[in-house]
Amino acid sequence: MSSVMHDAMSKQRCFWALHSSLETVYHDREWGVPAHDDRTLFEFILLEGAQAGLSWLSILRKREGYRQAFANFDVEQVARFDEARCQALLLNSEIIRNKLKIAAAVQNARAFLGIQEKFGSFDAFLWRFVDGQPRQNCWPCREDVPARTAESDALSKELKRRGFVFVGSIICYSFMQAIGMVNDHTIDCFRWHEVRTGERKPGEITYESNH
Repeated sequence: MSSVMHDAMSKQRCFWALHSSLETVYHDREWGVPAHDDRTLFEFILLEGAQAGLSWLSILRKREGYRQAFANFDVEQVARFDEARCQALLLNSEIIRNKLKIAAAVQNARAFLGIQEKFGSFDAFLWRFVDGQPRQNCWPCREDVPARTAESDALSKELKRRGFVFVGSIICYSFMQAIGMVNDHTIDCFRWHEVRTGERKPGEITYESNH
């Protein structure tokens, strides 16, 4: 048994993190940690859109492929992808080869740049939807965790107005959970307290503001 999976059995975690070592590591190091770096925010916007209709595990397995295919999530470079580049991506087995999702990544990159120009950073625009502070939820069990909220509804509506696609409210809420706008670890999960108090552990990925 791998050390990661052995560790998974020794600590209480959110139910979804127990099916694979990839999910366990992602849960323990990234999920729910507040992110403010625009490159990271663009990465998750792109990956959440790619996930639509699929499992998050399928995206984690292809994450490095996405990093290579989409210029290390450099939003300015992705915004310049032309039709030939998009057609080439359809042949790339390291990502989800869906024409609409690939086109959405480019369209969203351009819309992302528009928000940066207006607000100074995507981070400044985004975190207004939770008044600049993570929502610290206290869900007793997984059935209590919502799929969408009034905040994700508002974010979805505004992103669509600004030209984004593949940003329905459920996708937006998943994005908000991932980048720590909400702490949706259940209270029996060891990470609930760590994320709530800002405690860090060896190997945890942290994100600094870019402004």
